[in-house]
Amino acid sequence: MKIFTTLLIFIAIALVVVNVMMLDFDRPFEGNSLVALIGIVASFCAIFILLIFKMSKRIEEKMKNQ
Repeated sequence: MKIFTTLLIFIAIALVVVNVMMLDFDRPFEGNSLVALIGIVASFCAIFILLIFKMSKRIEEKMKNQ
């Protein structure tokens, strides 16, 4: 499970990079740039949720060992 969540985090980071490259900084709220902004926000949300999941699993493992 650790490898799978780490892999998903790296995929989300790659999606952030791809969406930043698609972003038009002159007009960020028009056309494909808006889609890229939504993709960036969604990827950061996914990273945040996966990090919370990893931390909860770590806490669960420590509680099980006590």
